Amino acid sequence: MSAADIHLLLNHITILGSIFGTLLLLYAIVRKSDELKRVCFGVFVITALITIPVYLTGDGAARIVRELPDVSRDIIREHDSAATFAIIWSELLGAVSLLAGWLTRNGKRLATWMLVLVIVLSVFSSSVAVRTGALGGKIRHSEVR
Repeated sequence: MSAADIHLLLNHITILGSIFGTLLLLYAIVRKSDELKRVCFGVFVITALITIPVYLTGDGAARIVRELPDVSRDIIREHDSAATFAIIWSELLGAVSLLAGWLTRNGKRLATWMLVLVIVLSVFSSSVAVRTGALGGKIRHSEVR
């Protein structure tokens, strides 16, 4: 399995995981379910962990595809820059979610400001992940350029 295979396989999980976690967190807030909020924190931590190999396989994937016809090195560079931004926000969300999960481990209530921080980070992280994925799609999919 090449770096490109791993990169393509896992990158969808990071994008969908962040979106799913955000939507589920909003549902948990509406339902006032602390247990479901803790599940969301776990989703964000797992997504952050999966983002690491996605990021680390990016250079190997780029080496493979940049030699293919109709691949723009400028698009690869733009995707790479977005990916650097995306991993920072994903790992920040994962760290804050890990802390939130730890703070609520014994059924304790999470401070409102901390929950708001997780929501804001999740929305921002999701949007950055979607943008990064869209730029990555442009590398080989000329129909979305």
